[in-house]
Amino acid sequence: MAASRQPDGSAAEALAAALAEASATPPARLGVAVSGGGDSLALLHLLHDWAAANGVALSAATVDHGLRAAAAAEAAMVADVCAGLGLPHAVLRWRGWEGRGNLPDAARRARYRLLGDWARGQGLAAVALGHTLDDQAETLLMRLARGSGVDGLSAMAARREAGGMVWLRPLLGVRRGTLRDLLRARGVGWAEDPSNDDPAFDRVKARRALAALAPLGIDAAGLAATAGRMATARAALAHAAHALAQDCVSIEAGDVVIDRPLFEAAPEETRLRLMAHALGFVGSAEYRPRLASLQAALGAALGGRRRTLAGCLIRPRARSLRITREYRAVATLETRPDVLWDGRWRLSGPDSNGLTLRALGPEGLARLPGWRDAGLPRDSLIAAPALWRGPELVAAPLACVDATSPQGWRLWPEKGRQDFLSALLSH
Repeated sequence: MAASRQPDGSAAEALAAALAEASATPPARLGVAVSGGGDSLALLHLLHDWAAANGVALSAATVDHGLRAAAAAEAAMVADVCAGLGLPHAVLRWRGWEGRGNLPDAARRARYRLLGDWARGQGLAAVALGHTLDDQAETLLMRLARGSGVDGLSAMAARREAGGMVWLRPLLGVRRGTLRDLLRARGVGWAEDPSNDDPAFDRVKARRALAALAPLGIDAAGLAATAGRMATARAALAHAAHALAQDCVSIEAGDVVIDRPLFEAAPEETRLRLMAHALGFVGSAEYRPRLASLQAALGAALGGRRRTLAGCLIRPRARSLRITREYRAVATLETRPDVLWDGRWRLSGPDSNGLTLRALGPEGLARLPGWRDAGLPRDSLIAAPALWRGPELVAAPLACVDATSPQGWRLWPEKGRQDFLSALLSH
């Protein structure tokens, strides 16, 4: 590799400013995702310089999705670059594609999951990603094509918490071409993914559309600025939903309970935003429901009719709306008692050898004639976890019933009201 030179000043300054805004003090340990493409390799070199100047231990990882023959060679190339820089590097392999559904989305989810698991295992404070100003503009165009609203058209966040990890995008203010110039100046080559030129992919279509729109003055910088302004609008709307939630939301046994009169008095946008958040909170969904589905479900609920959406049940009452988990969404979910169940329930108690955690279900509830004493709706109880030994019900802690052994089991949701409120303001 060529001898290290000073990085392009504008890119280095933008990265340093973004990292300073993300955290008042540099983290002790930071991760970086490096695919071998120009953006992520430039990020690696810039971060290497920044980390050395700030006493940060930097580690890199490459995700091999197993979808292209060249992927293994590209991961090996990144490993060589990291070795030259004196940085630890890991290759994370995904072999989960079954040939069905949305490949880019499945690969993206797998990538974040693998990187998050790797980062937590290494004790890293955050993982940096190589998204650029061009990515920001292309994303805005793709979401325009889907008819997205304010949230969808908002800018990708420079700092985001998701999946138990902090994700940083310190190059969102830097053009893709600038990063390639930086690599050329350092004598560093990079890999080109053939899919970047495949018009079957929406991002490639967006990239070409940007080139076609340039004569009209619609360019990447302008679209990224628009995305930033939409992010400002989203923040204002999120604060309105947060204020409403403070007044009208309570959390009971993992369910979201909304004060109906206060909720109905709010503007429609605020109601929809709060309901979407409640569904995501209960159902652990990564994406909010489509607007038309959300409007239809909320309209039915406010009209007094039960509705299911996003793996949740909306139960209307005269003075409240209760969002609980839909039993069908968890009917086949089974884990060990020491594992987080449905992404939201934890259990503690006596020895659990030979036991499993799965939904109580209608059959289990039928074995508990005193379940009404728990004071919770039937729908909430049948979708809650219970302890089983094969077909034998051992304990149903949420129903305050222990079927075969002394009391001692405790069940509680991983997140409570404060988590619900704070998540409304995070993106």
